[in-house]
Amino acid sequence: MTEPRAPRPPRTLLQRWRGAWRRWSLWTALVLLVVSMLATMVWLAGRYEASQVQTRLERDAADAVSDIRTALTHNLQSLQALPADTPGQLAWEVEASELLRIRRELVRIEWRDAHLKLRTHVQSPYRPVAWDVRARDSNQSDLTIACTNARRLGSPAYSTSYFQPHGDGLGSEMMELCVPLTAGGRTTGFLVATYGLQDILLNLVAHNLTRSQEASFTEPDGTRLAVMGAARRGSRMFTAQHLLDLPGATLVLRMDGWHTAPSVFPNVLTALVTAMSIALVTVMVVLVRDNRRRLRAERDLADALAFRKAMEDSLVTGLRARDLEGRITYVNPAFCEMVGFSPQELLGLSMSAPYWPPERVEEYQQRQAIRFAGTMPPREGFESEFMRKDGTRFPVLIIEAPLINAQGQHTGWMSAFLDISEQRRVEELSRASQERLQATARLATVGEMASLLSHELNQPLAAISSYANGSLNLLEQPATPALATASATTSAGTAAAPPGPDALDDVRMAMRQIARQAERAGRVIKSVHDFVRRRDQAREAVYAQQLLDAILPLVSLQARKLGVRVHTTVEPGLPPTLCDRTMVEQVLLNLARNAMQAMDDPTVRARVLDIRVRRAASNQHSGWIEFVVTDQGTGIPPEVGAKLFTPFFTTRPEGMGLGLSMCRTVIEQHGGFLGFAPHEPRGTVFTFTLPASQPDSRP
Repeated sequence: MTEPRAPRPPRTLLQRWRGAWRRWSLWTALVLLVVSMLATMVWLAGRYEASQVQTRLERDAADAVSDIRTALTHNLQSLQALPADTPGQLAWEVEASELLRIRRELVRIEWRDAHLKLRTHVQSPYRPVAWDVRARDSNQSDLTIACTNARRLGSPAYSTSYFQPHGDGLGSEMMELCVPLTAGGRTTGFLVATYGLQDILLNLVAHNLTRSQEASFTEPDGTRLAVMGAARRGSRMFTAQHLLDLPGATLVLRMDGWHTAPSVFPNVLTALVTAMSIALVTVMVVLVRDNRRRLRAERDLADALAFRKAMEDSLVTGLRARDLEGRITYVNPAFCEMVGFSPQELLGLSMSAPYWPPERVEEYQQRQAIRFAGTMPPREGFESEFMRKDGTRFPVLIIEAPLINAQGQHTGWMSAFLDISEQRRVEELSRASQERLQATARLATVGEMASLLSHELNQPLAAISSYANGSLNLLEQPATPALATASATTSAGTAAAPPGPDALDDVRMAMRQIARQAERAGRVIKSVHDFVRRRDQAREAVYAQQLLDAILPLVSLQARKLGVRVHTTVEPGLPPTLCDRTMVEQVLLNLARNAMQAMDDPTVRARVLDIRVRRAASNQHSGWIEFVVTDQGTGIPPEVGAKLFTPFFTTRPEGMGLGLSMCRTVIEQHGGFLGFAPHEPRGTVFTFTLPASQPDSRP
């Protein structure tokens, strides 16, 4: 058996008092904490409410000053618009009276001459004032001082405020505005406008005042000059002051307001307990929801990582990540398969990579240093060359982008790699096919021109034949009698003598003509041979005049047959264009032939083919040369123009429909544009552009 527990000794009075003191101290501390929190809340609410009232009052005062400035500026413009140069005074008085009737803040307007002598004046009909003319005309009056400042500054000037008695034992503060009138750079007079400060408050500020606000003009020392409103004096008064700085005078607009005690909760303790209970329950609910969201986020993150891993493993695009020091931090399986190295062999490398060709290591290191210096790579990427582990080389397209973490900080670079070996092979096949198509098109063009060639060659061949027969006839002519006698004395038994000097000159002339016509026929054949001959596609810097000179012999064949005049114009000082010469010559020839065929119509009287070359829109980075081929033919209907560049579309029975399609392909391969537009009053304009050769790219 267990031993029975000894009974607890009874608590003494001192112990009970100490326990109660501890509990009372705890509750007292809790109550003090609650009270301090309540007091803090009340104080903060009062401060916030007071700051809101003060801010609103400051804003109202600033708006009032802005309204006064705007009204004064408008009044100044109206005063300057008065007809001060009118010989009579009636028109001036009528318009000035109308201005006083509209602008009630103005009390009086005077027109004075250059010596400040009063010519005429008008007075506000709303408030009669007994003016002391002698006081106004004195040398120390505010009017005189303001006009002196206006004359000195050459612009309107205001006077300081002054008290003006009304004659009934009352008075008000006034302010003068003096506007100089000038003609030919000389002051011819002054316009003096008198403002009532009370009227300014009444007409420009009072409509925006609330019942709890009072506006007044004061001097810098605080002396009130004019007051508007009836603010109640209370314990919570707010004041805002803004300077009204005018040329020659400075006023202070003061705005006072009052506010009642802050409207806090009548029973702050109840509200606090309720708020704390709601906050406790809300915190518990938020914690439970946060825990569930965290678990859900962890599961989603695991799924996202698994999805990303599966996606990266399935990519055929190589991925590589590097930190800001150039160390490789990540490679995907496609990149490893592309270069033939395992991730363990690549991770951590920085200065040199094993997939860089040895002869290009220095170049790649310089490019890497430029990238890590902060230079952004081109968005479309750039091409490079890598080396596999077995030593084979292959071209790649590299697209780089900065790595930005969740905090928005740049932590490295991500690169994507595409093996473009197959793309290069397809491009080579396409280029070869395009060259064969172009050669076929050239042969078709020459086939269409065969009849023209035969006609063109017939002329020099017929001339050669005629000159040859004439030369034979000259050589076979018998000698003259005098020559025959001379020959008989020197060579007996000879039947005929050689031709004389005149016949030899004719033979020489015939031989020269035969050589010239043979050279002409040779040029025709050579131009066709050069055009048809297939050459490797290589771009070179060629001047526009050279391109035109190459096709003009072939263009002239068809032009002479169709009766077309050919005009060529090349803008002086054009740089050479960077192009494939044979391809561009074919484009020019096709466009010229199409233009001449468009003019082969009985209705076309003036058959002129105009070929112009000029500088197109360019900038400091790239330049363009524009070729314009214009005809005066029948034009292109809209339904034909919509399909004009479609392959195998043609409007001629003997055409293949490849000419314009091939032309657009050639120009777009050069980075240019080929288009057409109607020509006024008739005809069509074809335009295409080619890149100008930069100085460093010229041969």
